[in-house]
Amino acid sequence: MDIKEYFARISYQGSHNKPDLATMSDIFQHHIQAVPFENLSIHCGERIELDLEATYNKIVRKKRGGWCMENNYLLSWVLKTLGYDVTLLGAKVYVPELEGYPEEIDHLLLRVELDGKSYIVDGGFGMAYQLWQPMELISGTDQPQTPGVFRFQEENGTWYLDKVKRKQWVVNPSTSTSPNVESEVCRRIYLFTLQPRDIEEFRGCNAHLQTAPDSLFVTKSICSLQTADGVRALVGWKLTEIKYNYRDNMDLVEIRILADEEIDKTLREKFNVALEKKFVPVNTSRLSLF
Repeated sequence: MDIKEYFARISYQGSHNKPDLATMSDIFQHHIQAVPFENLSIHCGERIELDLEATYNKIVRKKRGGWCMENNYLLSWVLKTLGYDVTLLGAKVYVPELEGYPEEIDHLLLRVELDGKSYIVDGGFGMAYQLWQPMELISGTDQPQTPGVFRFQEENGTWYLDKVKRKQWVVNPSTSTSPNVESEVCRRIYLFTLQPRDIEEFRGCNAHLQTAPDSLFVTKSICSLQTADGVRALVGWKLTEIKYNYRDNMDLVEIRILADEEIDKTLREKFNVALEKKFVPVNTSRLSLF
């Protein structure tokens, strides 16, 4: 594995000699705009391996994306290689339809210690809840970013991450001639503790999420990528493109349903993803991603 090859993959040409916040933030921004959050392997008959060499080969050399355990595992290697103090953490992702969190951890994120402060680095959540910058680990303080306002809340050693969404101006030309406006809401994202984790602790989760019949990742094919001013996502046949702060405190959301013959071309042109095996889109879950 070669850090310069990784930098070429994410089109990063900045400095990396000093492990400071500005460098980490810049690399992180390049990563999320180059590497999609995606689970397409599951829907191409491939297995997602929890192995650093395999993940590096998939994301860097094959120019694919990955889910949290791939993106953040690779980012942990990148940051450690550059001299950062990195710890793996485990989170439980909030499920709005169930109004609760799962019993077991199902998300990998990173804690970075830097200049006496702690930061959460999470390049593997995707969609409209993807952080655009490392977040300082402080409780009860709004931390505005381009996607919206994020905040941590700590209660008895458990940390909660929330996001305040803007209003959304939703346009779906195939079903409506007039856009509808959805009000902003505060959305829970996940909870976590600061207990250090080893990658081995995620092997069960990695296997379960790609095989369980009721898993979100089995019942939905997902590919999302952050853009210069928003995010785009393909879930099943539904292509959603969001432009953040299109108007004052309002995001523009454009939705289009693709035909089967448009899928591969859309993946190549909008996500820079070329699949080696036949891809079968899926979207049967009632669970929401936005």
